[in-house]
Amino acid sequence: MTLNRRPATDLIHDLSSGALGAEELMRATLDRIAEANPAVNAVVALRDADDLLAEARMKDSGPKTGALHGLPIAVKDLVNVKGIVSCMGSPALRDFVPKTDDIIAARMRAAGAILIGKTNSPEFGLGSHTFNPVYGVTRNPYDTARSCGGSSGGAAVALATGMTALADGSDMMGSLRNPAGWNNVYGFRPSWGRVPGEPVGDSFLHQLATLGPMARSPQDLGVLLDVISGPDPRLPHPYASAPVAPVAAGDLKGKRIGWLGDWGGALPTEAGILDVSEAALRVFEALGAIVEPVKPPFAAEAMWESWITLRSWSVAANLSAQPRASLKDSAIWELDRGLGMSAMEVHRASVVRSEWFRAAARLFQDYDALVLPSAQMWPFDAELDWPREVAGVRMDTYHRWMQVVVPVSLLGLPALAVPAGFGDNGLPAGIQLFGPRGSDSALVAMGAAYHAATEWPQKRPAMEG
Repeated sequence: MTLNRRPATDLIHDLSSGALGAEELMRATLDRIAEANPAVNAVVALRDADDLLAEARMKDSGPKTGALHGLPIAVKDLVNVKGIVSCMGSPALRDFVPKTDDIIAARMRAAGAILIGKTNSPEFGLGSHTFNPVYGVTRNPYDTARSCGGSSGGAAVALATGMTALADGSDMMGSLRNPAGWNNVYGFRPSWGRVPGEPVGDSFLHQLATLGPMARSPQDLGVLLDVISGPDPRLPHPYASAPVAPVAAGDLKGKRIGWLGDWGGALPTEAGILDVSEAALRVFEALGAIVEPVKPPFAAEAMWESWITLRSWSVAANLSAQPRASLKDSAIWELDRGLGMSAMEVHRASVVRSEWFRAAARLFQDYDALVLPSAQMWPFDAELDWPREVAGVRMDTYHRWMQVVVPVSLLGLPALAVPAGFGDNGLPAGIQLFGPRGSDSALVAMGAAYHAATEWPQKRPAMEG
């Protein structure tokens, strides 16, 4: 196994013991980026190579600094990183170089990571297809004519191609779950509040988006999850959580998993997606889990209307200070919807969310985890801005094709995006394994048992090198 394909846990161990030098790993990382990135455009705003090698030599000659000592990481371009252009894919911020780190970057830096640049994302993170007018399109490494998903598309591609061993993502509407599935890697959306956001603006009302780790195994996920988790005293809703790492494979014997499929036909789904998902579920069954189909526990359309109201309200709050002329069509659509809402519309949407929470709580009395596909379709043409049709059904918004992620996002539930294998088209797909708030460790352990039986990212690496 080449250095760039080794597990993050192994690299960290060898960096800490001195068996591997940070400079050696940095050279291998830069070489791999030079080799793989031109075809996929995942890593952007890469720092100067001489500066990175100098920082790596300092890691080698200095004290061990934390759980990520000497590990190169490219940070998602929705995160401000001190000294690195952080433009969120927007021309309005093309030359913005932050003077301070956002929380997640600060925590990775404090843990000893070397922050080498950014991973590409859609403009302001809107849409599950990674393209923007600053850096262009990030392409799927299993077929560069197709989308890699998003908004954590650059992160997923960097992992899949061996350009990084760990990556951070974020997830409002499947932003790390969809690209994890479409790039044959793992992504974890933690229980809302476990990983703090920025202490800027409102800290009470909006509970849809969260940051989370991405990796090529659940064991590697656990390392980064522990680094970025933990309360911040400047934020309400403190979330105390026990460490996840080191991650051990859970015993799945007798675990009950509910399969929601296409939500009783309410979610248009391309041919083959459910087949690949069910094949993954058979692995859980072979490991001793009890998998059962579950009837739709809540009205999909009511959930969707609640979601797009609360999402537009949240997005508008974040974008209202941006010059309108700098925004893409989908951002303007969200902004106008959010600005036009009454307080009572938002209240009614939150009532529906609360009703779904209670229905989900009843389900979790019977099941240890629930499963949905991580996307309703295969990776689509990378030249499209978004798919207008899924399985013959017209999509009425730029994000309706990702409706399958809403049940998790609306409630702030933890969800592990798990590689499910490949279709007859040679493209990867994934499933979402999710549970009640606070079940983060249990989900990652279930994923570790599945990974030991499948090792999809290792068996089918992208652009092997």
